[in-house]
This record gives sequence, structure tokens and C-alpha cells, in this order.
Amino acid sequence: MPNTLVECVPNFSEGRDKAKVDAIIEAMKIPGVHLLDREMDADHNRSVITLVGEREAIQEAAIRGVGKAAELIDLTQHQGAHPRMGAADVVPFIPIEGVTIEDCVAMAKHVGAEIAKRFSIPVYLYEAAAASPERQNLENIRRGQFEGIRDEIATNPARKPDFGEPLVHPTAGATVVGARKFLVAYNIFLNTADVDIAKKIAKAVRFSTGGLRFVKGAGFLVRGQAQVSMNLTDFEQTPIHRVFEFVKREAARYGVVPTSSEIVGLIPKLALEQAAEWFLQVENFDSSLILENRLASVMTGKTAVGGLRAGVEPFIEQLAAPTATPGGGSAAAASGAMAAGLAHMVAAMSRGKKAYLQFESQLSEAIAQLGQLREELKQAIDADAESYNFVMKAYKAARESADGDRIINAALQTATTVPLGVAERVAAIAKMVDRLKPITNPNMASDLITAAALANAALTGALANVDINLGSMKAETTDEQEFLSRTQELAAALRTQAD
Repeated sequence: MPNTLVECVPNFSEGRDKAKVDAIIEAMKIPGVHLLDREMDADHNRSVITLVGEREAIQEAAIRGVGKAAELIDLTQHQGAHPRMGAADVVPFIPIEGVTIEDCVAMAKHVGAEIAKRFSIPVYLYEAAAASPERQNLENIRRGQFEGIRDEIATNPARKPDFGEPLVHPTAGATVVGARKFLVAYNIFLNTADVDIAKKIAKAVRFSTGGLRFVKGAGFLVRGQAQVSMNLTDFEQTPIHRVFEFVKREAARYGVVPTSSEIVGLIPKLALEQAAEWFLQVENFDSSLILENRLASVMTGKTAVGGLRAGVEPFIEQLAAPTATPGGGSAAAASGAMAAGLAHMVAAMSRGKKAYLQFESQLSEAIAQLGQLREELKQAIDADAESYNFVMKAYKAARESADGDRIINAALQTATTVPLGVAERVAAIAKMVDRLKPITNPNMASDLITAAALANAALTGALANVDINLGSMKAETTDEQEFLSRTQELAAALRTQAD
């Protein structure tokens, strides 16, 4: 079927052996299928792989992934915090474009039948593909995990699979295949190691025991912290910010607080927009205020599915256009934002890994600071262009005013403040990159080197914009002279740091 796009998020019961996960992913690489994300969690001993592709191709990719997992994963030797019943534990299909949930149900049934036929792995259908109401919920199917199903599948009619013989694969167990809407896997860490508290909070928040609609939850001990692990099956009706506030309120009953949260896999931008609107309480908020959304609105028919280039190309083409804005100041801000993004990625991929547990608090602090700096620099991309336009308007207005120099100087001060702020932020990023080098994975050293280079380029460009604006000022009043002197001192200090 042409022009179809389906997401598939298979969960595999392996989160510690990278070579095995790499082999599974390699088995799923076929034309028409693209890898969007991979998550490995050693404590859960589980990997979540996010694929997107054409309808026919992604079905075959999923089948091959299940087969490779059956070769490599032995559930009789498997231990981890997350419940599991199969080497390939769950394989959901999610409609993205050109397909309906009914189409994904048909896909799930085809894939389930093929898995049973090719690999002798029994398959259960769940969510929208379930043949009976009690099998819509994954927890009902997986109850007792691999060992419980192995003991009952041949004798308990309720355990009879939808495809295959009533006999689990001796090492690969059974697999659940289904169709569902987009799911957000969201975990909240608490400032306690008491996993019983996490379990009590999970019981309160999940819908099956009287909590929030469209929320599933369980409590685990992960990296020495109690974790409330949740799946949000309809984030539009039960948004992520409501879930966080609920958990925070429940945690207070036990004298604990959330320390951080994590997304496993991908999250729709809309979910984060909802959270931003709620927590920031921005009066005039709408999605068009977000830079990436505004850029997307001017893209000429391209989408993110077209690759990374589709997101950055419009900005590059605007830089190349024979217009004054965006110019060097915007480019400096963009370079700084990329530096912060790279450093953030390195810190995030090192945090939680066994080799870097002693640096957990330092990495968490860096991640929070880099995230804030990245957002501020992204805003400066537009702010620099706007400040230039403001200066041009000031020069025009000055021709018709007896107070022309004051008007121009005021505009130049504003135009100077933006790149000066960029310079201060990228200088901070450069320092953080240096601090990250000894406490992060050395295999990602090239990413930090690139981040440092981008930060230094941004600092050089931003200070050049500061200099040219100061050079255009005719500082006559005391306030203007003080601004000029103070800014020159700050710029000199930042330039010394870069040297």
C-alpha cells in the first residue's frame, strides 16, 4: 500500500548485552524501515526499539526481529526488574500516516501468525487486536511471566495462545503482538530506595486499581532509587503533567519527592507542549510559538521523516539568502544550541550506566543546566534577527527626529545585549564540556570535542557582533558611557576565557 507509515515499538528482554541488541536491530534493517530510537536499561534488562516504515516492510522487520531475539535470548537465564514472558516480549503496531488502527490490527494478526509458523513461538494478541476483552490488557496476558505461562499454557484454557501450539518456546517463551495508539513510557524516580513506596504510588496512579484513566503503573528499584514506572496509553486524555502532579502528591503522603523523570523511547511533541503550557502557565501559549513548529510551517513540503536534513535545511537556506537576517548572530546562537545539545546527549547517555554511577548527581545537574541553556540559545536565534531589524527601524526613525542618536543608541544597546547573552551562555557550555570529559563515556569524546568547537565558534561569532554594535554607538550620556564600558569589560573577560 503506497504512502503508508506505521510505527512499531518491539520490546526485547535484553538490556545488558549491547552486541545482542545490535544483532536484533541489524536483523530488522530492511528497505522501507527506519530506526528512530533504541533504549537499553540494565536494571529492567530490557530494550525498547522504535521503528517506523511502510506497512509491508515493517511487518517483515518485526518478524525478523522476533526470530533473531529467539536465537540470542534465553529466558531461563534472564533476570531483571521488568516483567517478561518472551525474548521478544511485546510487539505493538501504531498508525502514523495512511493507515487506521484497524489496518494495524490486521498487521498484528499477520505478524502473529508468521511468528508462530516460522519460529514455533506462541503468540497472544492484545489491545485493539485482542480477540477477547480480558486480553486487551497486557498485564492480564503476562500474569505469572514466562514461568507461570510455561506451567499453565497446556492445561489452562485461559492461557491458550491466539496463534501456535499451547507450548512455550523453551528459551524464547511467548510473544504478545497488538495494535494501539501512541504510548508514552514515563518513569519517575523518588528520593528513596524503599520500593514499597513506589509500588503504593503505582497502585494509586494506575487505572486498574482506581487511579487515572489511560495509565498503567508498577514500582521498581532502579539504580538504587525507587521508580514509579508507567505507560500512558492516551496522553491527550491523561496528559503527562497530570500524571507527574498525581505522583508528586501521592509521594508527599510518604514523605518523599520526585527527583527526576525519564522518557523511554520517543514522545510526541504535543505531549511536551501540553506539559510546557501547564507548568509555565504562559498566557498566550500556542504551538506556533515553538521555534521548530514555526520552522516546520515554512518548510516546502518536507517532513521530519525525510531525515535530519529536513529539520535544519530551511534555516541554512535562510542564512544563505541575500537578506541581512538571519545573520552571524543567529548562526552563533544556533551553534551554541547545538553545542549544548551534544553535551546534553553525552551526559544523558552516561548517566545511569554502572561505570558512572558515582557521577550521577554531577551528570544530572549538567543535564538540567544544558537543557535550559539550549532552550535559551534557541530563543536567541530569532531574538538576534529581531534586534537587528529593530536597529534598522531606529536608524530610519532617527532621520525624522532631533533625538536621533539617543534612539539609535537605545536600539544598539538592545542589539548588543542579545549576542552578549549568547557569549555568556556558550562560555558556560564550554566549561561544562570540560567538566564532562572525565566523567562520561570516553567513546563519546568526539561528540564533546565537536561540542567544544561549536561553543568556541559561537563565542567568537557572538563577541564579534558585540564589538560591531558597540563600535556603532556614540556614547554621550553617562548611562550610555557606563553601558559601553561595562559591556567592553564583560566581552574582554569572555574573550580571555576563550583564549
